[in-house]
Amino acid sequence: MGEKEDKAYSFGRYFEEFVIGDRYSHWPGKTITEAENHLFSLLTMNHHPIHLDANYASTTQFGKILVVGTLVFSLSVGLTVRDISAKAIANLEYLNIKHLAPVFIGDTLYAFSEVIDKKQSSGKPDRGVVHIKTFTQNQNNDIILSFERKILVPKKSAK
Repeated sequence: MGEKEDKAYSFGRYFEEFVIGDRYSHWPGKTITEAENHLFSLLTMNHHPIHLDANYASTTQFGKILVVGTLVFSLSVGLTVRDISAKAIANLEYLNIKHLAPVFIGDTLYAFSEVIDKKQSSGKPDRGVVHIKTFTQNQNNDIILSFERKILVPKKSAK
């Protein structure tokens, strides 16, 4: 690829490349498997039977196993990395995380994000803070999660 960065292979954005109001559709999506849900539940010590026990889950209002909300959140953040935070110095803050609809095994998650604010770092001129709002939807285009985050991003001019 040489010294020039090929946009087809770009990974993340510098501070100057974020524009308030810009919207990014993140691709590809991610289909959640039963194994992933079970493993995540066990690794994080969330042993609630609604996430692990199909028989128990069949007696609930949902009638089947629910995917753990923190897995949905983690995958949603992951879906955005290529477009949003791959060049980030740090994820500074997560705000207003809202689980808006249930997620089930076999659902496919997709995400899109909007730049809602950005500001120059007050202490270091080679970076800035970008405020992003992300929405996650399932294969039926139902919004199932939303959240905001602030990331510390280097300036391209400081590269």
